[in-house]
Amino acid sequence: MAHLLPNVMRHSDFLSAAVKKVLIVYAHQSSGSFNAAAKDTAVEALKAQGCTVEVSDLYAIKFKATATAEDITGEVKNADHFCYAEETKLAWEEGKLSADITEEQRKLTWADLVIFQFPMYWFTVPAIMKGWIDRVLTLGYAYTQEKRYSQGLFKGKKVMLSFTTGSQESMFRADGINGDMNVTLWPLQNGILHYCGFQVLAPQIFWAPSHVPSEARSAMLEGWRTRLQGVMQEKTLSFTPSDWFDGETGFQLKPEVHEQHAATEYGLTAGIHLGKVLPPNNQMTAGV
Repeated sequence: MAHLLPNVMRHSDFLSAAVKKVLIVYAHQSSGSFNAAAKDTAVEALKAQGCTVEVSDLYAIKFKATATAEDITGEVKNADHFCYAEETKLAWEEGKLSADITEEQRKLTWADLVIFQFPMYWFTVPAIMKGWIDRVLTLGYAYTQEKRYSQGLFKGKKVMLSFTTGSQESMFRADGINGDMNVTLWPLQNGILHYCGFQVLAPQIFWAPSHVPSEARSAMLEGWRTRLQGVMQEKTLSFTPSDWFDGETGFQLKPEVHEQHAATEYGLTAGIHLGKVLPPNNQMTAGV
């Protein structure tokens, strides 16, 4: 049985050199911000490689952050007991989603690579970007009960989080006051991106740019530009394959998986750790 259970998979070990269409979902209020500079650097670097780049500037377009019945044109199926997921699934199937959602889904369908550029707010994305996730990644379009995680609908697309922190890197270590950044990233990278099938690249983290000299900020941006020159060849982060879980037992790990990893030092991932030590930098470094 062991030969059927390779180490935790690296979804599509390499980002195809054919990737040419990039969507940047950008959330910052100021054009003079470091996030704006990181976004502009990405646009320049990617276009220099021959990529076509589209930017969804969420504040500029005043993207609606709340998921409501207004996201559906016409009558809803059950106004008395409105279920957003089910209603938007029907609206997507019938072409009745609001124009702003339809436009963002067009961009997402078009893209080979998606970059989310944002400042980390309260250990997650800003509300306006969470609204984009809630409203654009609708049931049926972005995921189904059968098509999720490693079998997800977006398994042919790559994605990356690129963000700034307000705290220095040491505060996000395993012994830091904020806790391990790998744990912080798990809900975003596994619970949203991997859930929809995306092949997730290691995050680009700009540690506390507002607390360092301008020369250090310039070096951060230059490092980002350099990384983007090779991003098409990067390996992706590791997640546990869907077929390691048994749907008949509440999607618990299969006994043979437990058996194979009984003697290993580390858990499988930052979230599926089996009560063991977390694999170092599982959500920050490819191939771990």
